[in-house]
Amino acid sequence: MARINFVELPANDLAAAKGFYSKVFGWSLTDFGPTYSCTMTGDVDIGLQGDGAEATANPLAVIAVENLEEALDAVLKAGGKITRPIFGFPGGRRFQFLDPNGNELAVLKAD
Repeated sequence: MARINFVELPANDLAAAKGFYSKVFGWSLTDFGPTYSCTMTGDVDIGLQGDGAEATANPLAVIAVENLEEALDAVLKAGGKITRPIFGFPGGRRFQFLDPNGNELAVLKAD
């Protein structure tokens, strides 16, 4: 079943964000390159996007699916607008879209 498994937060100052969440909540964050870090709990994880060119303006809910292409097709058929076509990253592939109310979300298929 598709479910939100990840929330990605824009982080203009990645080091400050990592320090804050570690101190406040005791989160351990794993770095994926110099501009991205996330929790790896296997529940609903938090990602910190430090690359301003890649970050969304608001928190981004990420929905895990079994078949990325089927999900893309379903989003388009339901009237969603693709904001980022399917792309790969360390750990999987995803795309981003706007729902009918203008909310941006992402859909992920993990490796």
